[in-house]
Amino acid sequence: MGTIHTRQRKDGSVSYQAQVFIRRGGQIVHREVQTFDRKQAASAWLEKRESDLAQPGGLQRAFADDPPLGDIIQRYVDESLKAIGRTKAQVLNAIKTHDIAFKKASSIRSADIVGLAKTLSATRAPQTVANYLSHLGAIFAIARPAWSYPLDPQAMKDAFVVCKRLGLTGKSKERDRRPTLDELDTILTHYTDRQIRRPSQLPMTLIVPFAIFSTRRQEEMVTILWRDLDEKHCRVLVRDMKNPGEKIGNNVWCDLTPEALQIILAMPRTSDRIFPFTTDAISASFTRACQFLGIEDLHFHDLRHDGISRLMEIGYSIPRAASVSGHRSWQSLKRYTHIRQQGDKYEGWKWLPERAKPLSEAAE
Repeated sequence: MGTIHTRQRKDGSVSYQAQVFIRRGGQIVHREVQTFDRKQAASAWLEKRESDLAQPGGLQRAFADDPPLGDIIQRYVDESLKAIGRTKAQVLNAIKTHDIAFKKASSIRSADIVGLAKTLSATRAPQTVANYLSHLGAIFAIARPAWSYPLDPQAMKDAFVVCKRLGLTGKSKERDRRPTLDELDTILTHYTDRQIRRPSQLPMTLIVPFAIFSTRRQEEMVTILWRDLDEKHCRVLVRDMKNPGEKIGNNVWCDLTPEALQIILAMPRTSDRIFPFTTDAISASFTRACQFLGIEDLHFHDLRHDGISRLMEIGYSIPRAASVSGHRSWQSLKRYTHIRQQGDKYEGWKWLPERAKPLSEAAE
C-alpha cells in the first residue's frame, strides 16, 4: 500500500513524498519513503516498489541493511566515542531535515548531494555549504567499512568536485579588517559610560583589550579557568582549541603577552572561569555597540586578527607568534608576514588597566 504527500520546501518549491508500507497482523512491518521533485516520478517509483515488494522474497530483500541516510547520520552521532562539537551536531541535524536524508543509502548518487548543496546555497554562503558537505563526508567515509551500509564514498568525492566547479562551495574569504585606535577609543569610551550607569554589565573594557593582546577567540576566552593560568611562565591553557582536524580535547598551552596577563590580573576572581560569560553575550554587546556608534564592518573576531598583526609589527617571529595565537601550522601565519614592522601602535595605550598585584603576592 502506498501514498503520495505534497510537501512545501523552505524555498517555496514543492516536493512529492512517496511512501510505501506493508502491514502484517494489523502492524506496519516495513516502510519506505522517497521524495521527488515531480509527482510523475513519485508515482512511478511507488508503482515499481509495490511491484518489487510483491515478488517472492521482495520483503526479505527490503530488510537488508540499506537504511535511509538520516538513520545512518543518527547512528554516527549515537556511536561516536569522540564528542561531537556543537556546530557539527547542528549541521548533521539540519541535513536530516532535507530530502536526501529520506533516501536509501544504496540509491544516493552524487547528483543527490549536489542537489542538497544547491538547496543550501539558496540561503547560505559557499563556505558554509562546504562545511555542510565536509561534515556529511565523514558519514560517507565510515558507513561502509564500519557498518556495511551501501553509501558510496566516490559519490561524495564527485559531488565535492562538481560543487566546487559550480561555485556552490568555496573557502572562507580572509578578512583584513582591523580596528583603528580612534574606533577602539570610541567603543571603550562608550562602554565606560555604560558601566558607570550599569555596573553589572559585561566588563567589555577588559574583554575587548584582552581579545587583542591575547589573540584569543570568543569561545576560547570564556572557557579559560583560573587554574589554567601559569602566571610564573606567562601562559594559559586553552581548552578545546579550534583547528581543522579536531576540537574537543585539543588543549593547548599558549603564551600570554605581558598586556594580556596584566588584564587577567585585573579581573575579579568571582568564578572558576576568568571570563565567566557567554560568547553570545559578548558578541551581541560588541555588535550593538558598533551599530550604535556607526562603526561599520567591524566584527569581534577582527580583534584577534589585529592582535596577531600587532605581534608581527613589534617583531615577533612566526614561531613566537604561533606560541601566542596557538596556530599549529606556521603556514596559516604567513599572511601576516607582509606587514612592515611599524612598532607598537598600542604603546602607552590608555585603555590598559593599572597593573594589579600578581596572584602569588595577592594570596600572601
